[in-house]
Amino acid sequence: MLSITDLSIRLAGRLLIDQSSVQITPGSRVGMVGRNGTGKSTLFKVIRGELSAEHGTVTLPPRWRVGSLAQEAPNGPESLISVVLKADLERDALLSEAETATDAHRIAEIQTRLVDIDAHSAPSRAAAILSGLGFSATDQLRPCAEFSGGWRMRVALAATLFAAPDLLLLDEPTNYLDLEGTLWLEDHLAHYPRTVIVISHDRDLLESSVDQILHLERSKLTLYKGTYSSFEEQRAMREMLDAKAVKRQEAQRAHLQAFVDRFKAKASKARQAQSRVKMLERLKPITALVTQDVREITFPAPEKILSPPIIAVDNVVVGYDPAAPVLNRVTLRVDNDDRIALLGSNGNGKSTLVKLLAGRLAPFSGKVTRADKLSIAYFAQHQLDELNEDASAYDHVRKLMGDAPETKVRARTGAIGFSGKAGDTKVGKLSGGEKARLLLGLATFFGPNMIILDEPTNHLDIDSRAALAEAINEFPGAVIMVSHDRYLIESCADQLWIVADRTVTNYDGDLDEYRRLVLSSRNGEPAPRERSAASERPQRPKSDNRGPLKKRIAEAEGEIARVTEIIAKIDTALALPDIFSRDPKQAAQLSKARANAAGALARAEEQWLEASTQFDEAAG
Repeated sequence: MLSITDLSIRLAGRLLIDQSSVQITPGSRVGMVGRNGTGKSTLFKVIRGELSAEHGTVTLPPRWRVGSLAQEAPNGPESLISVVLKADLERDALLSEAETATDAHRIAEIQTRLVDIDAHSAPSRAAAILSGLGFSATDQLRPCAEFSGGWRMRVALAATLFAAPDLLLLDEPTNYLDLEGTLWLEDHLAHYPRTVIVISHDRDLLESSVDQILHLERSKLTLYKGTYSSFEEQRAMREMLDAKAVKRQEAQRAHLQAFVDRFKAKASKARQAQSRVKMLERLKPITALVTQDVREITFPAPEKILSPPIIAVDNVVVGYDPAAPVLNRVTLRVDNDDRIALLGSNGNGKSTLVKLLAGRLAPFSGKVTRADKLSIAYFAQHQLDELNEDASAYDHVRKLMGDAPETKVRARTGAIGFSGKAGDTKVGKLSGGEKARLLLGLATFFGPNMIILDEPTNHLDIDSRAALAEAINEFPGAVIMVSHDRYLIESCADQLWIVADRTVTNYDGDLDEYRRLVLSSRNGEPAPRERSAASERPQRPKSDNRGPLKKRIAEAEGEIARVTEIIAKIDTALALPDIFSRDPKQAAQLSKARANAAGALARAEEQWLEASTQFDEAAG
């Protein structure tokens, strides 16, 4: 059992964890959540023994092996499979000793132990993990040094998983993965046979892979049973009960204080008044849960809605070397209000495609037609390094606004999330999430017609990811996203494009179907036939025009289900007692959001009815 007892951790004078106790039983799969900067990673360092606690203890069973992702990516001439196999230190040591051992008794002991730890199946197990994380059989034999830093971090993750420690500590492991790798990791962690604690802001991983949530908030650790959705429900209930307790205690304090104020000067009541004073002193204040409001993310609307399509790509070949193009025969279109998510493993050409659409890469052949005065905002994680570390958010905004008055520049800086003193904080002192917010604000500053988002959630916490999804849904222009965050894709995307096999195809299935496709292929099972518009349409008779209608019906049904779920969540929030009196601003926002969702539901139902009627008429 992992036992955290009366633990206090202070770092650089700041109290991160204050007298917290938690017991985690063997075999638990725990998701650790909390706002950025609260001390989650620091707790991992204390568990690993890399940092001393100010007070309290962390106790592990004596023979437990603790494993976590290495901070530096492996590098060198060794093959990927060799790097992973060496992560099992006992197996590696036994095999080395077996080569030189001469004592018959010791040789027998070594071979027996190798059988006990299933050492002979290790290469196949290591290969399966590498395959799940996106490495082909050929890749696994290549030297580690041939891969980029991001891919080598995947090797480090594979080595950690292969070692199968008794306590597995993972800190944001999906930051190095694409969606396909993330889906495989979710499944792997869900079946991990030992204890795991994973720090993550990925809702779907926390929903499908863990059975407990460890929450760090306001310097306190609280362990909740269940998945993330269960945690949210339990926390909302606790918040409601604490608010009621605070209200009762305030009424009791007021009653006692009124008695003291009234009778403290009367000799006959002095003893009773003094008794009330002592009761007041003994009343320990109840700390109610404080909901920290998340700053909104907003994207300015374009000045003008352009005529569709805003981008049309016809039979394009594109890449970086004409002799070896990345993508061939690409034909597609983007309309004003499209919400498109790009699927496909890293290295298949997603970045090449978005560069083509953004006008940053010219095609070798074919035609790309863009609407006149098309404005495109492009956000990519590597651009965080391009921000001026010595300049503030205000300085970055000032550059874009020229000679605008101070008040307007301050107002615009505040609008992207940096009001007051935050606007003058140097970029070098901002967290990764704050830098991402700043870059999003700068990239979309002038109201683009289309936004391209390449892994926008890596540094955002759960609530900020929800704010980003809301901003995308409210934006009237087109959005194309590359993300490993399934929640973001499911919340926003209405089209899925697969970038694979050197081309781009429209995927007709949903993410659940895509997940099954990915897991079956990466686990070595026969993959179900991929359902895509490109593969199905040629098989239909030319005279049959029901295909587009069937697609419209499916899209409308999907939108109805999505909006209905949103309305249900809003209704749950509005049903909380005293929400209108306790937080009228939030209640008003929820009411407005529900009205907008109801309107969207009505429109989706009309589209479904119209398409269904036309489909029935076409069927005769």
